[in-house]
Parts: sequence; structure tokens; C-alpha cells
Amino acid sequence: MTPLNYNIRKETENDAAAIHEVTRKAFAVAEHRSGTEQYIVRALRTNKQLTVSLVADLEGVIIGHVAISPVQLSSGEQGWYGLGPVSVLPEYQQQGIGSSLINAALAILEVLDANGCVVLGDPVYYQRFGFEVVADLAYPGVPPEYFQALTFKGAAPSGTVAYDQAFEATS
Repeated sequence: MTPLNYNIRKETENDAAAIHEVTRKAFAVAEHRSGTEQYIVRALRTNKQLTVSLVADLEGVIIGHVAISPVQLSSGEQGWYGLGPVSVLPEYQQQGIGSSLINAALAILEVLDANGCVVLGDPVYYQRFGFEVVADLAYPGVPPEYFQALTFKGAAPSGTVAYDQAFEATS
């Protein structure tokens, strides 16, 4: 397979509709989905909670997107973020685009001096980026192995994590 020549860049105002469609199509075929992921991204943007929003651009066509937004820890610790949703059009999946988007987004978080990042998702997939289960860190209502953290500096946090209210968006 010939490697794709795509660029990863920050989203622009003109990308919102394409990001919505990429997210909708990507999660339409995802094993674990709520069906609201595209609305979550839109609500994060509306709430000005998209700390990092990158797209994979293939010759002017958006084929992937990653979002990172702030999270709240019950311990009060600051500087923590949540990764996701991460979306790649189905016809471009399994080609490393999602991994490239995640690596680029995490690198930006480190430059922003973040303490770390959490993710809710497939533990095997996210471990490749350094995410791991932290015994004293929880996200209620999900199996603990599906909620992981990546610490950039300091000790791993403890407590319960809450995402922005945008994650409750349904339309």
C-alpha cells in the first residue's frame, strides 16, 4: 500500500462541517460508540473547550480529526486533559492516520505544559501511546481497564475525572 501524503494541521473555522461528517462516518462503524460523537465535538467547539483540535488533510479533504479538552479532577489538580473523540474516515482507517493525529495532539499538550491526559477507549490501542490504568484515578460507569492516563510530569493523579458538559450532547 502506498503511504498517503496527508498533512496534520490545526482546524480552521472552515473545517467544522467536514469534521462533523468525518466524526459521524467514523463512529458509524465503530465497535464502541454513542452515536453522539459528532455532536460532542461541535459542543466542545461551541463551549470553547477544544484545547487541541487537529485534522488530517489529504489534498484539501479532511480525512481525520482529534480533539483534546480540559477535564476536572475531584482532587482539584489542574493541567489535565481528555483525549477524544478521535476520528478517521472508514476508508482511511488502519493506515496510521489516527496514531499520527494522537501523537501530534499529545506533543502539543506537552508544549502547553500539561500535567497529563486521560482517555476512555480500547486499552490495547491506547497503551501504545503510553497510556496506562492508574489505580486511584476513575471515571464512573466504565470498566476501569478502559480508562487510562498518560502523565507528562509529576505523579499520576488520584480521584474521579469529569469531562466537560459537551460530552452529554445528543444533537
